[in-house]
Amino acid sequence: MDITVLFKIAAVGIIITVICQILKKSDRDDIATLVSIVGLVIVLAVVVGMVGDLFSQIKDIFGLL
Repeated sequence: MDITVLFKIAAVGIIITVICQILKKSDRDDIATLVSIVGLVIVLAVVVGMVGDLFSQIKDIFGLL
């Protein structure tokens, strides 16, 4: 695992937070909610990819299948 992945996830979180705050100040709560859900999906996609890589490495190490 590379430390840059953690920085990318943190950057996405900070950007999404700033966008949501701006949208909430301009009374666009519905769009702010949608933006936060999209940010969550982006981060979850990255994490799921990393977990998939972890499982494939574990399979290779133990010689499964």
